[in-house]
Amino acid sequence: MHNVRISIPSFRSEDNPLEKGYTVFKIEVLMNGRQHTVEKRYSEFHNLHKMLKKSIKPPELPSKHVRNWVPKVLEQRRHGLEFYLETIVMENEVLPKIFLDFLNIRHFPTLPKTESCGSFEMESDESSKLNHQPTMLYHRDPYLLPPKHDTFSNVVIEGVIHGIFYPDLQPR
Repeated sequence: MHNVRISIPSFRSEDNPLEKGYTVFKIEVLMNGRQHTVEKRYSEFHNLHKMLKKSIKPPELPSKHVRNWVPKVLEQRRHGLEFYLETIVMENEVLPKIFLDFLNIRHFPTLPKTESCGSFEMESDESSKLNHQPTMLYHRDPYLLPPKHDTFSNVVIEGVIHGIFYPDLQPR
């Protein structure tokens, strides 16, 4: 189960003098406690559907042709598109990259569950090397008080030590 929640709370009509009017659907995406909004036209849903059919079996997309652009019909389309997105999330263990891109979700490649701890059969030595680097190197322990000959004492460390061990003592 994914920790992605998707809803389409609203839509709005756009009028453009260069082309026929169209409807924009507001998609709210909640993932790992962070929410963002994406706006998509039906044609973008249709393109997503065509791309998804190459890798998964997506649910049916609401009809492309709508005879009447009254709010009730558009509300049915909004509900159908919301159900479409929710079904993709619920029915797929791994969400396709094209779907994550559509929702502007950053995606990180993960290993299949069987290889989560690494594989014993390595194809090359390169795949078995660790890639992480140390981020900071200390020549001495940074949490110890500075030596007595240090001309600039660490005010923060002194303050913390005095606050913990001598809370009633006034600072110098």
